Amino acid sequence: MILENKEPELIREIKSNRNINDKTNDHTFYGHGKLLLTGEYFVLDGAQSLALPTTVGQSLNVKYSPSFSPKLYWKSFDVAGNLWFETVFEFWRFEITSVNPTPKELVLQKILRQARKQNPHFLRDDIDVHVETHLGFPLEWGLGSSSTLVHNMAQWAYVSPFELQFETYGGSGYDVACAQSEGPIFYSRNTNGPKWSPTIFEPKYSENLYFVYRGQKQDSRKAIEYYNSLRPIDPGIILSISDITNEISKAKSLKEFEFLIGAHENIISKTLDLKPVKDELFSNYWGEVKSLGAWGGDFVLVTSDRPKEETRKYFLDKGLEVFIPYDEIILNTSKQDQKNEFLH
Repeated sequence: MILENKEPELIREIKSNRNINDKTNDHTFYGHGKLLLTGEYFVLDGAQSLALPTTVGQSLNVKYSPSFSPKLYWKSFDVAGNLWFETVFEFWRFEITSVNPTPKELVLQKILRQARKQNPHFLRDDIDVHVETHLGFPLEWGLGSSSTLVHNMAQWAYVSPFELQFETYGGSGYDVACAQSEGPIFYSRNTNGPKWSPTIFEPKYSENLYFVYRGQKQDSRKAIEYYNSLRPIDPGIILSISDITNEISKAKSLKEFEFLIGAHENIISKTLDLKPVKDELFSNYWGEVKSLGAWGGDFVLVTSDRPKEETRKYFLDKGLEVFIPYDEIILNTSKQDQKNEFLH
């Protein structure tokens, strides 16, 4: 009888507590993954970048139940449905209940506490909360397991996703913008904060574009630290990257696109004193190869005017098995019924 009497009181309390959703209802939030086509590194200094949300992302599901000793139960599942992370928090300070918290638990604790700092009303009620996250892509691919989590957490907590990102993971924020976008975007960040807008990027030569996974997960934080050590960056370089981004978004042919991404690679290579990935690993490849995000790992974009299977074989022969056509992974609202065949 105690629980029966307490539940109506709980419901009235939640409904009257600011303008948040009724916590007796379950919630589901979703964020898209990301690939940064242009502007890597330099987006931190105001360069305009072209960012591409992906057809795969991450969901966050929340269920509530009354409790006298409220706790937050967290489970994360990978793309195969396997549990890869699990933890429990108490509510009042988000203390971790395990004796020796793992680094992953501490990061999640930081996100929860920052969300509470931005919204003091977040998770203050006498309820147990059960959270499940489900990834739509392999964790090691680097498509935004962190940024989609931040986006989903921000939606749940009614806080700014960018502030949540900057106060926890850092970075430029383009990945958070992708998480909430339904198609390609222009993104830049300056002293006034993030700025992004939807853009039309529908290359007629998309069947000649592929993403290849190098299998070498990069530490984005270390990559940013290296870039920061090179500051100040010549404003002319920032302007050049922005100009190339605009031209790439309007490229009419594969040849024009290849010329522009080659120019983009050269600028970054010279500025960062890093060898372009094509020169380093694919010098005999007939198309162009462009690094994405932090150079040296995750995905590269490749172009090819040869048949798909011939192109795939080139990379298979180098031990690179993940080969994804552009139209299967890049989200585009004008193309319906996109299928993630590469995951099956």
